[in-house]
Formats: sequence, structure tokens, C-alpha cells
Amino acid sequence: MGRKGEIMSLFQGLDADDSTYRALSLILEAWDEGTESGVPNEQMAYAALFTALTDLVSQFGEEAVVKLANGLERRIRVGEFTLHRTRQ
Repeated sequence: MGRKGEIMSLFQGLDADDSTYRALSLILEAWDEGTESGVPNEQMAYAALFTALTDLVSQFGEEAVVKLANGLERRIRVGEFTLHRTRQ
């Protein structure tokens, strides 16, 4: 299963017409297009974060985005964004 299929499988309970599902699908398609044209994954990630953060600040303001970003530390540490876990 490719990256898109693997990530989309996490959202298998959502209707394909759901806006969250459609948005994620579009982002993953753009990501694939970028990496297939030679853009490294790391640069795609930074571009995606920059785009997301600037859009969120524009829509909700800096303080709301700071609050959101502060909440990411815990979510990252507990593995919410980890696709492949390694058992030690």
C-alpha cells in the first residue's frame, strides 16, 4: 500500500464525500506529484506546514494558532502522527 493508501486507510470510517476526507486526498495527491517531480519529502512537509500555518493565522489569528501549536507537542509525543511504530 502506498503512502496515500496507508494514510487514507486511517480515515476509512469517513464518507468519501466528507470534506475532511476530500481535503486530505487532495493534499496527498499534490504531495505525490511534488515528490514524483523531485521535491524532497522534507521540503514538501515544510511547505505544507508553512501554508497551513499562514492560512490558520489569517483565518483565526496568531493567538489561536499558538494555542493549537502548543497542543501539538503532546499529540506528537503520544504517537498520534506516527504511522509506523517500532517496538523496542
